Amino acid sequence: MKHNIILIGFMGCGKSSVGRRLSYRLRMPFIDTDKLIERRAGKKIPEIFAQEGEAGFREREKSCLCSLLKERGRKIISTGGGLPLKEENRAVLKELGQVIYLRALPETIYGRLKHDTTRPLLQTEDPEKRIRELMAERASIYEAAADVIVDVDGKDFEEIMGEIRLLYHKWKRRNVRRR
Repeated sequence: MKHNIILIGFMGCGKSSVGRRLSYRLRMPFIDTDKLIERRAGKKIPEIFAQEGEAGFREREKSCLCSLLKERGRKIISTGGGLPLKEENRAVLKELGQVIYLRALPETIYGRLKHDTTRPLLQTEDPEKRIRELMAERASIYEAAADVIVDVDGKDFEEIMGEIRLLYHKWKRRNVRRR
């Protein structure tokens, strides 16, 4: 079992922000799969969606995730919101480490993303409605993929990171005892 911490959840739930801060606290490298995909593709996600469609982007996610299996050392990994949708990706996530679902209410997500024009899936006439639809479709998938759920509504970064750090240290101790 790898000791990576993998953050999943809907776009705007705080995966990248929490992951970046947590990497400093735990002194572990941080990887954002969306940024890694952009770096490897040499273009931004909206461009990938425009040129290759959602299916093309999802293939890039799968490839990125599989490449992380080959890497050594502990990391904090923040995934794109749609990455856990594929069953094969969920299996790889479990193999990579402990999966934490950062769960937020649709109102929270809308409040954070209502002015964000970089999210291809939200470029609709009614982004709040689209958020609710996508979250309803994905909730059970995120829950099934996760080892633990951390609710983020009404919590600051310190509270969220505190919960994750406690979980991480508990997992680490449990794995040390098994050896």
